[in-house]
Amino acid sequence: MTGNGWCGTSASAEPCPALVDGFQVRPWAEYDTPAFVAAWRKLACRSRTPNPFHENWFLLPSLRQFDRSGDVRLATLVHDGDLLGMVPLWQSRNYHGRSLPHLAGWTHPNSFCGEPLIAEGNEEAVWSAVLDWCDRNWRQSAFLHFAALPLDGTAFETLNTVCQQNRRPMRIVQRTSRAALHRGLAPEDHLVRTLGKKRRKELARKRRRLEDMGELVFTRAFGSENLDHWIDQFLALENAGWKGLAGSSLASAAQTADFFRQSLRGAASEGRLERLAFHLDGKAVAMLCNFITPPLAHSFKTAFDESLSKLSPGMLLQVENLALLERDDIALTDSCAVAGHPMIEQIWDDRRDVVAVSLAIGGGIRRRVGDVLTAIESRRSEKRT
Repeated sequence: MTGNGWCGTSASAEPCPALVDGFQVRPWAEYDTPAFVAAWRKLACRSRTPNPFHENWFLLPSLRQFDRSGDVRLATLVHDGDLLGMVPLWQSRNYHGRSLPHLAGWTHPNSFCGEPLIAEGNEEAVWSAVLDWCDRNWRQSAFLHFAALPLDGTAFETLNTVCQQNRRPMRIVQRTSRAALHRGLAPEDHLVRTLGKKRRKELARKRRRLEDMGELVFTRAFGSENLDHWIDQFLALENAGWKGLAGSSLASAAQTADFFRQSLRGAASEGRLERLAFHLDGKAVAMLCNFITPPLAHSFKTAFDESLSKLSPGMLLQVENLALLERDDIALTDSCAVAGHPMIEQIWDDRRDVVAVSLAIGGGIRRRVGDVLTAIESRRSEKRT
């Protein structure tokens, strides 16, 4: 047992080579190298279910800001120098406010999908290696937990298959349904379907009122041009609203602000970023950013001027965001919004189900104990829903 609670062979003081064949679970900082990032970028392009929140340009800034103690490990499977899969793991001692040590896939509050990156065709091999490792390194861990797995994603499908094959208990312990857009209707037709005629006329009236107040300019941008200024405006706009008052805005803490800057810069450099905004006489009144990872997109963050809430600048910007429906390379856009969001669910009437799962690990007795604990949590979840 190492001092931080992890079992198995301690990591050496020397960084491991980036792409050594075999399965390894090592501190993430050892993989923060140009060679590994290049392999990581290639892996993201080969994954059957894309996940921008686990790509290098998002996950590395997240780890640098939110895991400075180095508790998170990367589980990697490499064959013939080819990175086939990568799963961020850590040992948590807090389970929904209760002291219950367990192994878990690592995410943070601004990471909205826990789907690991795995090269297509290697899903069962990667998950089998991860589960075998957890069985050998279960001490002080009651079970293995993964949050924010889309039901339509490869991870949930493959985990379910592998667990059934090995009679390993796996339970859904949390389920939520997020607003989403499925490609099909044109933006105008989609708006007709989701909003009544009276509501559409009201939105048009509000836009005219904004235009009467000054020069209203809509922009849609890709790439890095003027990006730092755009980020400054977004952080200020979000911080001026209720999130700033509650201390939960990105600008409320240096770590979250720095993470946001770095991840958007990285997304832009990889061609993954789309930015939309309304400016009134040069002042930002509504802004949002999307991560584009075909065939999926994720609407990452949005903010609007709450002093103009009666004119719905945020909703008007979401109407412009329906242009995602016209992209042939995007089949589904995940809103990343909480279930029941009062604004987005008015015009995003599709849903994407996202679950958290817990799996039994260890030997026979340990698995039975883990299954009992996860069964209790599963029943609690069913009562909450």
